[in-house]
Amino acid sequence: MQMEEGMQLIDGNGKFNVEGLKDFMTATGFAQCGLSYAIVAIIGQQSSGKSTLMNHVFGTNFKMLDAYKRRGQTTKGIWIAKCKDMKPFTIAMDFEGTDSKARGEDNTAFERQSALFALAIADIILINMWYKDIGLEHAASRPLLKTVFQVMKRLFKPRKRTLLFVIRDHSKTPFEYLETALKEDIDEIWDSVAEPETSRSVVLSDFFNVEIAALCSYEFEEENFKEQVARLRQRFISPGGLTDQREAEPSSGFFIRAEKIWKTIKDNKDLDLPALKVMVATVRCEEIAEEKLRQFTTDDDWLALKEDVQDGPVSGFGATLDSILETYLSQYDMEVIHFDQHVRNAKRRQMESQALEVVRNAYDTMLEYLYSNTLESFKTSLEQLLKGGEGFVASAGTCAQSCFLQFDKGCEAGEADTWVSVRNLLASKTDVAESELSNAHVDFEVPRSEIDKRLGYLKENARSVVERKARESAATRRVLMRMKDRFAKVFNHEENSKSGAWTSEQNIEEIERNALSASLKILEIMAAIRLDQTTDQIEHALFSSLMDGNGAVPASGATPDLLTSNAWEEVSPNATLLTPVECRSLWMQFKADIKYIINQATSAQGTLRQAKRAIKIVVGVAVVVGAAVVATVGAPTAMGIAARPEVAAVMKAVGPGLAAVMKDIGPEVLATLKDIGPEVAGAVTSLGPQIVTAVIAMMTNGFARPHQQ
Repeated sequence: MQMEEGMQLIDGNGKFNVEGLKDFMTATGFAQCGLSYAIVAIIGQQSSGKSTLMNHVFGTNFKMLDAYKRRGQTTKGIWIAKCKDMKPFTIAMDFEGTDSKARGEDNTAFERQSALFALAIADIILINMWYKDIGLEHAASRPLLKTVFQVMKRLFKPRKRTLLFVIRDHSKTPFEYLETALKEDIDEIWDSVAEPETSRSVVLSDFFNVEIAALCSYEFEEENFKEQVARLRQRFISPGGLTDQREAEPSSGFFIRAEKIWKTIKDNKDLDLPALKVMVATVRCEEIAEEKLRQFTTDDDWLALKEDVQDGPVSGFGATLDSILETYLSQYDMEVIHFDQHVRNAKRRQMESQALEVVRNAYDTMLEYLYSNTLESFKTSLEQLLKGGEGFVASAGTCAQSCFLQFDKGCEAGEADTWVSVRNLLASKTDVAESELSNAHVDFEVPRSEIDKRLGYLKENARSVVERKARESAATRRVLMRMKDRFAKVFNHEENSKSGAWTSEQNIEEIERNALSASLKILEIMAAIRLDQTTDQIEHALFSSLMDGNGAVPASGATPDLLTSNAWEEVSPNATLLTPVECRSLWMQFKADIKYIINQATSAQGTLRQAKRAIKIVVGVAVVVGAAVVATVGAPTAMGIAARPEVAAVMKAVGPGLAAVMKDIGPEVLATLKDIGPEVAGAVTSLGPQIVTAVIAMMTNGFARPHQQ
């Protein structure tokens, strides 16, 4: 099919040719034009030469009236064709003529429907009229103009369209006179149309740029007619011409928009173009997102990455996957850039969510590898530290901390800013709800003002739900519980595998400061609602007032100036969850509640240090005394003394006591013994092998017998 010959978009019975339009858009490249296109429509009386005019001005090949046959209906329904050699890409629409005898009584209904469709679809509307009709009260063009103006005033919001009145068969009357007379007719008809009750008074210039052109008779002055038509064509194709003066919607959504507009008109429903705009955006953005997601799932690089990860860990898995996915997200962004912003953003988030579901299995597999490798790394590091003489508890803590960091680095962490996450989630859910609500109203006769009002209620309700939940979460008891949980988690987990497993070398004060800082961050988050992208000084006020170098309330004893007020600077009362005074009071209560945790850690560490000193003394005394005995009486005599019944009785009495002390001190003593082992070894080495052997035998026999009794 030659695209200049056109295709019938709507037949004489009002049936819309959906498949034909899709084929037309594909064949002509119209779907890829973006915003760079124009639509020109022509309406007017039957047999007034509309098709002839379109063919000469736009290079189309619509079927024309044969002047040698009787006059009658040539164009039935609405036809569409590609204009030849015109930039930007231009579509011509030829409408069935008005006052058609063939339609009979049904003529008025179709005339109104086609005029409404032309106004809704086209950027430039040519109104073809006879020269002799200008200034006449009962001219054939007046009912058509009245219909157009009624539709505009009742259904359309002001948006500039171009009305080009083409005066046909112009003869000797000066064009200036005709132009003045025609504008007077236009203003008179506009003023005669009643204003809608719900609308302010509007003027013609709010809706239209009125242009006027005159052409001589094609039948009697063909050459002159063609020259005038050539000049008229220049008004369309010259830079800054008529086709550049327009507001466009993406071409890829044209077939959806055109079909929906015609269905609404045929069903005799009020035409809500803003709602249709959202509907078209929703459909097209969904289609584009689905296409990009399909392309992503069949992408060769993604399939190769997916296969590789089944065989083992893939270096740079996250970066590679992100690069592949970003390619299709960027393509989506480019193709939907001209659609409604809220709709395209909502559909993008849905596409991202669906893409993450696609990669979930591969991601989980990578996490399993990461987990296994991290655990193996922990075992290897721990063995190396133990072989190097490090204590078990200290070594385990060091390795655990390192491995946790390694694992976290390999995974994506959550959003650091809680309120940013809340805002993003609220925006996402609201966008989806707005889109669904707008689409639900398309098929109902609901005024746009009512839809806007309901969308406003929806936004307010969504925000109020979040604010209500925030206030519930900001109850003092709940905040205090979260702060204590956070403190316990950080304090006991930072360098320890379990609560109470402290070594004598750990810096409890530093660990305490880190835990207090994490807990104070909870308080800062819960102090105010931050659903708007505004800044505040709450974090600065809390940390400068409640945290000194030791992680404690400043030692001045006075109430910090920044926390004496009942209001935060730059935060409205409605957005305040906890006042400065309430935050200080809550912090003092929190400090009192966590004091026992710190005391327990400090006490455990103190006990461990005392045990270490005691063990050194006991072992040292035993070694020295044993050495003295051996040196004095000799090794054989010393061994005999250790074997005597009275010595065994003493050791039997002392043994349980030593065992009880060892039990109270706890398993950390083993690590301490290991730590002080080199010191003892250095001291006893100088005694000589015979004396050391005798001392060890005495101590072994002495400690062993009581437990064997």
